[in-house]
Amino acid sequence: MQLPALPLLTADLPGIGGRIKTVPEDFEVEEIPAYEPAGEGPHLLVWVQKRHRSTPDLLRLVARRLGLPISEIGCAGLKDRHALTRQWLSVPESAEPRLAQLDDADIEVLRVSRHRNKLRTGHLRGNRFRVLVRGVATDCLEKASAIVARLRAFGLPNFFGEQRFGHHGQTALCGMALLQGKPIPDPSDARPTNRPTGRPPRTTDPLFRRLALSAVQSLAYNDYLAERINDGLYRRVLPGDVMTKWPTGGLFCAEHLSIEQTRLDAHETVTAGPIFGRKTFPARDEAARREQLIRQRYHLEPANLTRFGKLMAGTRRPNQVYLDDLTMQLEPDGLRLSFSLPAGSYATVLLRELMKPAVGNSLADESNEDEEPDYD
Repeated sequence: MQLPALPLLTADLPGIGGRIKTVPEDFEVEEIPAYEPAGEGPHLLVWVQKRHRSTPDLLRLVARRLGLPISEIGCAGLKDRHALTRQWLSVPESAEPRLAQLDDADIEVLRVSRHRNKLRTGHLRGNRFRVLVRGVATDCLEKASAIVARLRAFGLPNFFGEQRFGHHGQTALCGMALLQGKPIPDPSDARPTNRPTGRPPRTTDPLFRRLALSAVQSLAYNDYLAERINDGLYRRVLPGDVMTKWPTGGLFCAEHLSIEQTRLDAHETVTAGPIFGRKTFPARDEAARREQLIRQRYHLEPANLTRFGKLMAGTRRPNQVYLDDLTMQLEPDGLRLSFSLPAGSYATVLLRELMKPAVGNSLADESNEDEEPDYD
């Protein structure tokens, strides 16, 4: 599946070039938890540092070494394989005597504390990143500063990264087939030649269905946001737009446009795009008409959504993300970036604005945020 090209907010500014993830330590990711461990309770929260493993790989390994069903292990989010990452896992307190078995050359338990409940997907505020971009242009700091100044003023477009859609968009392609009641495509039709060919995922696999359907929702959102940027509406409040307070949240429809435009310009609110589902907060007027065209394009009509129950509940996603804490430092090996992003936002979207990779080159080949597990 050919993914549509996404617009850059800084397309007129030269990029810094370079490459990422030469070694895992070039790309550090640290989870920002939604809450600290309570210090008591029947669960253990385990702060784990890993490299060379995706989170699904890590969960399978933890289950095997601790002798637990994988369903008893909790995590708040998925982290990159080709990176140095730190994240919380939860396991039952009965596993405490065996925790020492987790440490190896690529996994280290940094902290253990008790908590009252199992960790669930989404129990995090965001992620902190420290990224070294190697092989940058000699004037990279000047170029990066110009790009970052615009992104700070206008907000980073909150696109889903290419890796969200699977290799060559295969996950989204499977989701489109599910929505239309068609056979699931063979993975070998879209996988790169250097990846093993596997059997098509079972349509009854709940994890596969969730990932595939969510990929279509994400693809539709990217299309919606790209159209706003291409139509010059990225920083303009439309009649009926759904707004959300930044950064605290809370949805409402824009009624008094001049007031809401002033709040958007002051970074008090952002527009919120649709993750189409049964319970998506509805837009009105002009904003609703624009969204309806996207909904139809991706077969996300109510009749299709109700067939999948909770898998297609829907939500809203901020269209802009502000980079209030981003810092840059020139080092002997390249340019070091430090920043944080809300949960669900992609570092590769920021890096794409900065690096301006050549047409046909994808940062998703190097970065696997929200990397999906293999089905084997």
